Amino acid sequence: MKELFFKTSYDADDRGHFGAYGGRYVPEMLMPALEELEKAYDDARRDPGFARDLTDLYHHFSGRPTPLYHAQNLSRQLGGAQIFIKNEGLNHTGAHKINHCLGQALLAQRMGKKRIIAETGAGQHGLATATVAARFGFECTVFMGEVDVARQRPNVFWMEQLGTEVRPVGFGSRTLKDAVNAALKDWIATVETTHYIIGSCLGPHPYPSMNRDFQAIVGAEVEDQIQDHGFPKPDYVIACVGGGSNSLGIFNAFLDDPEVHLIGVEAGGKGVEKLGDHAARFEGGRPGVVEGYKSFFLQDTDGQLTHTHSISAGLDYAGVGPQIVYLKDRGRLHLTYATDEQAIAAFRMLASTEGILPALESSHAVAEAIKLAPTLPQKKSIVVNLSGRGDKDIFIVAEAVKDSKWLDFLQSVIDREKQSDTK
Repeated sequence: MKELFFKTSYDADDRGHFGAYGGRYVPEMLMPALEELEKAYDDARRDPGFARDLTDLYHHFSGRPTPLYHAQNLSRQLGGAQIFIKNEGLNHTGAHKINHCLGQALLAQRMGKKRIIAETGAGQHGLATATVAARFGFECTVFMGEVDVARQRPNVFWMEQLGTEVRPVGFGSRTLKDAVNAALKDWIATVETTHYIIGSCLGPHPYPSMNRDFQAIVGAEVEDQIQDHGFPKPDYVIACVGGGSNSLGIFNAFLDDPEVHLIGVEAGGKGVEKLGDHAARFEGGRPGVVEGYKSFFLQDTDGQLTHTHSISAGLDYAGVGPQIVYLKDRGRLHLTYATDEQAIAAFRMLASTEGILPALESSHAVAEAIKLAPTLPQKKSIVVNLSGRGDKDIFIVAEAVKDSKWLDFLQSVIDREKQSDTK
């Protein structure tokens, strides 16, 4: 396995630019905080003690390494390449998000911060933030759009049980982009005591590089694990692409090996023909500067972010991390998309063939593997990064598959509560 922190030929320059993208475009009052964070991270990545502490947390708190599972039933049913699942859902808190939250919590402690804040869409980053806040003794506030609060209520409940304040965001589209804006406003007002744990490989420098580095453990593990299955390396690596944390985490180990094909899968929603029906940034998006960084965004003719749609809250975002755009421009990364319908079909197929319930975000990557595998010979290998598990999506999946028993159960709970209230 490679060292915990390693550079590739696709890294940012010293100012955080990935070619024309990335950088740091923030109000002047946030510059000292970002400079402090950049210095703390530069010092930490050179400190063997920091690497030891983070590795210990990965192993003994989060439960790494996560397994690389040969999905033999699914591979046999599709009749092509061998599909392997990197099951990040078996991490503590149920997703890959704990990786960068642990790294940033150690940095916040190193900087002497007393409070952490975060934004969240699907709730997995918020849950991981709340978890590390409890572990390290930080005061914690998580911002979440009202739409996402409603569709990810289980994660809201767990965050609150961990002692975190969840603040619903009621302006704009009431989804992830608005939660980001609310978190940035809070950070501006409390910057001296607060660290903002951004939930993906985006935002102003150094966040895109820093979070990628904390997530790179995923691909580094795959390098070793795929050999245990008789393959010297993966032929294809597939991951869903929201901001870029899970995708860059698994891609990073293979960026300098052109024999490994990298595929990122965006959220095609209801279809990519009309803005507002999807969250596929490379299907109608264009360059812009938003929320502190330059990247690709879905925008209207006035340059305002458009509404997005995805059945998965974690992919329902108008922007994408700058390194993702850079890799696409350099021809190193192929971007595609899966629709809501395809994601649900992939969810059901993986569940029924392998007994694994993927998060709806990850189901987009599974959908691409299902399309790709039959076109390849059996001697080829596909690794899918299953960024999280699907128990958080029970309400969305039950509605999508029209499970009447589940809906009847929910109605019975509502009726019982109403009867209790009238007594």
